Amino acid sequence: MAKATNINEVSKESWILNTFPEWGTWLNEEIENKKVKPNTFSMWWLGCTGIWLKTAEDTNILVDMWCGTGKQTHGNGMMRKGHQMQRMSGVQKMQPNLRNQPFVIDPFEVKNVDALFVSHIHSDHLDINTAAAVNKNCPDAKFYGPEQVVKIWQGWGVPAEKTVVVKPGDEVTIGKTKVKVLEGFDRTALVTEDDPDVKLKGKMPQDMNKIAVNYLFETTGGNLYHAADSHYSNMFAKHGNENHIDVALGAYGENPRGITDKLTSSDILRMAESLKTKVVIPVHYDIWTNFMTDPKEIENLWKFRKDRLQYKFKPFIWQVGGEFTYPDDKDRMEYNYDRGFSDTFSIDNDTPFPSFL
Repeated sequence: MAKATNINEVSKESWILNTFPEWGTWLNEEIENKKVKPNTFSMWWLGCTGIWLKTAEDTNILVDMWCGTGKQTHGNGMMRKGHQMQRMSGVQKMQPNLRNQPFVIDPFEVKNVDALFVSHIHSDHLDINTAAAVNKNCPDAKFYGPEQVVKIWQGWGVPAEKTVVVKPGDEVTIGKTKVKVLEGFDRTALVTEDDPDVKLKGKMPQDMNKIAVNYLFETTGGNLYHAADSHYSNMFAKHGNENHIDVALGAYGENPRGITDKLTSSDILRMAESLKTKVVIPVHYDIWTNFMTDPKEIENLWKFRKDRLQYKFKPFIWQVGGEFTYPDDKDRMEYNYDRGFSDTFSIDNDTPFPSFL
């Protein structure tokens, strides 16, 4: 949309169209233009647990790409009756979960997506905007998720023939990438029930396999474990025994009082050790203001423990919109955005005299 040149041309709608997503198509273009080297894979963090995975064979896989928001008004100040956080801890006041990160990708400009994988039913992972964009722009892309995710997609209008129900034990091949579906450990999902009149107390829990899974992406350049919103589980050790894992993503955050919804710093390190991964990357801590924490805590705790516990992995502190390429970046500890100006003085500068600056 053309930018206004007169205040009388400005409206709330023109402001929104000229501002959002804040990065425009910058990241879309970067991903499209990236040539992934043989024996590597590249991925970009899209916020929350969303990633774009690209392989040397030019296979493009989206996982949990979410383009929504948190709270936008105080409303009546009360939690929605039956919300999973209310069921978990008996809270009544509204959860102040404001979105803390900008939109770094334009979902309606996505191209060349081969598959969309969604881990579970929560709305900050299962997104109608992403579904609409992928369905329209990438007609051959398939939608993979557990049973209840697929039901939601189909309810939104995604053609049934494009959707595939997956469960732990399944394997899917996308190009030369094998995707293993593994057990999820998202206990918050187990207390998610949208009908406020349904009572969960005293009942058997839902079947986790129908609502939440983890994924292992085995590419020709290395293997990526996506733990989605899993809490810590002893089963991570089983997954580490049965699979080769190079990079692992875990949902990190500082849990508010009375809530257990994210992996803490210690949990992230325990997960990495159990999975026998080479690199562990915390995600999700970026998105909600009420769960935010500093991932440097993971790095500091790792330094404190690594020699005594003989850790065989390193943490990597990412930034939303940033690229991580394995194995090229496996020994890096932190991401930094491109600072630019690599061509300084490639032409004569123009200042009043040489020592001006």
